[in-house]
Amino acid sequence: MTVLGVDFRIYILTMMKKALSLTFLFCIAMTMRAATLTIDRIEPANWFVGMKNPVVQLMVYGKDISMADVTTDYPGVTIQDVVRPGSPNYLLVYLNLQGAQPGEMTLTFKNGKRTKKVKYPLCARAMRGEEHVGFSNADVLYMLMPDRFASGSDANDQIKGMQPYHNDRSQPSLRHGGDLEGIRQHLDYFNELGVTALWFTPVLENNSPDQRDFSTYHGYATTDYYRVDPRFGTNEEYQRLVAEAHQHGLKVVMDMIFNHCGFDHPWVKDMPSDDWFNQPAWLQQSNGTSDPTGTDFLQTSYKLTPVVDPYASQVDLRETVEGWFVPTMPDLNQKNPHVMTYLIQNSIWWIETVGIDGIRMDTYPYADATGMARWMKTIDEEYPHFNTVGETWVTEPAYTATWQKDSRLAKSNSYLKTVMDFSFFDKINQAKNEETDAWWNGLNRIYNSLVYDYLYPNPSSVMAFIENHDTDRFLGNGKDTLALKQALALLLTINRTPQLYYGTEVLMNGTKEVTDGNVRKDFPGGFPGDKKNAFTREGRTQAENAMFDWLSRLLHWRQGNDVITKGRQTQFIPWKGVYVIARQYGGRKVMTILNGTSKPATMEVGRYAEIIGGATTAKDVITGRTVRIDRDVNLRARQTLVVEF
Repeated sequence: MTVLGVDFRIYILTMMKKALSLTFLFCIAMTMRAATLTIDRIEPANWFVGMKNPVVQLMVYGKDISMADVTTDYPGVTIQDVVRPGSPNYLLVYLNLQGAQPGEMTLTFKNGKRTKKVKYPLCARAMRGEEHVGFSNADVLYMLMPDRFASGSDANDQIKGMQPYHNDRSQPSLRHGGDLEGIRQHLDYFNELGVTALWFTPVLENNSPDQRDFSTYHGYATTDYYRVDPRFGTNEEYQRLVAEAHQHGLKVVMDMIFNHCGFDHPWVKDMPSDDWFNQPAWLQQSNGTSDPTGTDFLQTSYKLTPVVDPYASQVDLRETVEGWFVPTMPDLNQKNPHVMTYLIQNSIWWIETVGIDGIRMDTYPYADATGMARWMKTIDEEYPHFNTVGETWVTEPAYTATWQKDSRLAKSNSYLKTVMDFSFFDKINQAKNEETDAWWNGLNRIYNSLVYDYLYPNPSSVMAFIENHDTDRFLGNGKDTLALKQALALLLTINRTPQLYYGTEVLMNGTKEVTDGNVRKDFPGGFPGDKKNAFTREGRTQAENAMFDWLSRLLHWRQGNDVITKGRQTQFIPWKGVYVIARQYGGRKVMTILNGTSKPATMEVGRYAEIIGGATTAKDVITGRTVRIDRDVNLRARQTLVVEF
């Protein structure tokens, strides 16, 4: 049929051929698409051969990856298990590397006709596990917050691709722009001060949007366990910082959080399994927001006693361990063995990759005790000389002692070597405002806390402190250096592992009354435009230099001092307002002498004859002056005296 000169039979045949061609091309395209699987990432991105535990868990992320099978022909590697946790977009692959050598293996993922080959590095270890030596009571840890300490580069102040955030130093609860490079540029300062280890609050990615006047500048809401927050720097910069710290004789302690993650972690939007978090139903009810309004949300009671209470009810225990710390920090379920394996491996990866010298674990008793004990036992077996300190925020020594490794008080072994001495913190902060009397007040509080050291399997592996990022500054809003010197002298001479908080040496103060940000102020001189520079003698005031010099002398004297780190401790009940603690080792003796009153007092030497013996003089370790100890020693109001002989 021809219409207007067009033969429609030829037209129809031509159009059918075009349609068939398009269909054929579409089928080819779809076949090619179906031939490959999507793998977004694998965590960890590499692993190490020669570990005592040869099994590694790989968490594979990718759309519909869960149904894939996995094979490898790399010599010495076997697929021990493949776990499909629940979500179609996750696959857990357990490899046994018992006979493997370093190299790059190929993992083949296959689902029907769809395949994906992935190169996976197996690395040699930098050193054996036994060669990793953690911090000990011979160290003094200096705790700092990277966002508030110093900025070494403005290139990382605004990072594209991150959730909306602001750098605004006028707001105490927003980001201020400190970074790892800023810390690296001041390593000499730590040497000058005399500390031997650095503890940074968490450096891992916290990719959460700012909320009004609040951000996760503090680092306790992790959104990527294998990535340094780009606003602090890169993984490579972190590795460089640790290496250069080691060259300066400084150890580095990494702050980790196993209890919870950030609300913007990928796990929250797509849970690997229904039991990956505690209260997973609330995540589904909340429709991807962290607002608990109108939902069945359980927040922790913040009461840690049910974890050790022999009479604890199930409801109390559940509220402590399964309740969320805050609505913006989903609570991880450490009872799930795959969750715990992921977290354990993450800590090992950072030890091996960066060479950290210790771990500080946040909110330790809030997590499942059995899972955390498994972690500590694994670390102890792989790194017998490594050290981890757990945050155990209860002020009773019996509670704290229960958490230390090999405690006779515990139902089961925690394997946690170091615990935090919140009793010392609590008592010294009460004592500073009191007169030391004949019974309970003032420095009697310290005496009455230390008498319970028999509860600890290892008192020297208890970390003492007078303040940190979660407390008021010891100075409050004042500048009482007399009380501060007494607290620091005790901290640095008693049978403990001491921790300082950044800026104490230059009289930084503040309280939490309005916001936590007021106890996390910027270190003066760490940021462009600062009017003063407390990193230098010229930039400090006379009072700040006096405090810096006093503390620095005590810190340098403490370094390598076996009397302090190994010596037997003897304490005397405060007598007429004077509190004395003595250390003895190898024929050498140290006495820390404190007048705990606001009036002059006398240390009656006859009372301390068992320590003084026949000695007539001692040296003041701060001034180098000679002190007569064969006669009573007169002390000024609130005077601190540390002598050796």
